[in-house]
Amino acid sequence: MKIVLLGAPGAGKGTVAKALNKLTGAVQISTGDILRSEVRAESDLGKIAKGYMDAGDLVPDELIMRMMEKRLQQPDCAAGFILDGFPRTIAQATALDEMMPELGIELDFAANLDVAKEVILDRLTTRRTCSNPDCQAIYNVKSMPTKVEGICDKCGSPVVQRDDETEQAISKRLDVYTEKTVPLISYYEKEGKLLNVRTASSKASAQVIFEKIR
Repeated sequence: MKIVLLGAPGAGKGTVAKALNKLTGAVQISTGDILRSEVRAESDLGKIAKGYMDAGDLVPDELIMRMMEKRLQQPDCAAGFILDGFPRTIAQATALDEMMPELGIELDFAANLDVAKEVILDRLTTRRTCSNPDCQAIYNVKSMPTKVEGICDKCGSPVVQRDDETEQAISKRLDVYTEKTVPLISYYEKEGKLLNVRTASSKASAQVIFEKIR
């Protein structure tokens, strides 16, 4: 399985990717994970990226693509991979299409998690995150509350609502997603590589994608 996973913030991409990993062994890859790994390892690419990040600037696409090229050649990708939230723009998708043949990789398809806005707002506004930076466990006051209200089950630190998960902040994030990332749906549809998954259940979404690849 070699797929791109598309979807708005709160659509369940991370949960679906983890479920697909258990079903297929395909590794979950996100640009955030790659950046943190390279910075932590103090690699040449990581040092360059850290310079941009410390300055509060976006890491350029060219650098992101170099990191992605390096990541896709690592041994754990031999069993397949799930690109979680990448590419984010047409430019990144085009660069990915140009890079993959050079690596001997063919993308199976892009799966778009089509989840209603009201479902996303409900999910994210009720999400709570452990305030301990070394833990960051995620809960939901409705579907997965902490055992003791407001206290992380794992480390005992307070759980909080992140600043970017208020209704106003989420609406802004969705506007950015619509502007920058939604065009990717048309991009992959034109390539004949789009799978629309219309269900609010992450478990059901993972099963639909799994059946497509079998």
